[in-house]
Amino acid sequence: MAIWNSLGKYRDTGLLILRIGLGVMMIMHGLPKLQGGPELWAGVGKAMGNIGIHFIPTFWGFMAAATETIGGLFLLLGLFFRPSALLLAFTMVVAGLMHLSKGDGVNGASHAIELFFVFLGLVFIGPGKHSVDKK
Repeated sequence: MAIWNSLGKYRDTGLLILRIGLGVMMIMHGLPKLQGGPELWAGVGKAMGNIGIHFIPTFWGFMAAATETIGGLFLLLGLFFRPSALLLAFTMVVAGLMHLSKGDGVNGASHAIELFFVFLGLVFIGPGKHSVDKK
């Protein structure tokens, strides 16, 4: 069909839709964590123990919440896009490992695993022309 062949010229529009959707969802996941305060941050930060980091869990939890919230905003805007996508990918690795260590299995970790691959792919693809980082 001709319509499917012509959609390639809207690649940047597709990236914009992807950035907006993922950015909004990451903000929605991160903001409650960011607003949760030190007790919640410490709980979230304990997930770093799955990669051998057992010190200052409150700091790591805050960083995860800030990455999801601010990284989501930057993703949405296409600002500091590649560093934000890379930090979000790392955050998803830790989240996935946390789910696996809790015994949630692949089904419980699948959302984080899927987002890891999406964010890693976006590091290579870039934000597209409808972004603040536009070159």
